[in-house]
Amino acid sequence: MMNSTQIRIVGSNEREGRVEVYHNGRWGTVCDDSWDDNDATVVCRQLGLGESGTAVCCGLFGEGGGPIWLGDVRCTGSESDIGACGNIAWGIEDCEHEKDAGVRCWTG
Repeated sequence: MMNSTQIRIVGSNEREGRVEVYHNGRWGTVCDDSWDDNDATVVCRQLGLGESGTAVCCGLFGEGGGPIWLGDVRCTGSESDIGACGNIAWGIEDCEHEKDAGVRCWTG
């Protein structure tokens, strides 16, 4: 389990966009395999952007560059850090940037 995983949202505004994580000195993306609203909620909460999130698939917010760091993320929705979610696989080789995961964060 990891703690204090650095994450950011890359998009046209701070509440929605492609999810990126910092690992081994580089920013990379998250594969949308198994990506769901529980995972999105953890990202939004971790960034202080609301208490709920909606998962967005398929590179909707643009394809990232660099590595695809995470895949198969399976959060319950109660975690405070994406690094605490179960079944995380680092350094994904069988995913393409057209499947970069995104989020929409909600305050209400």
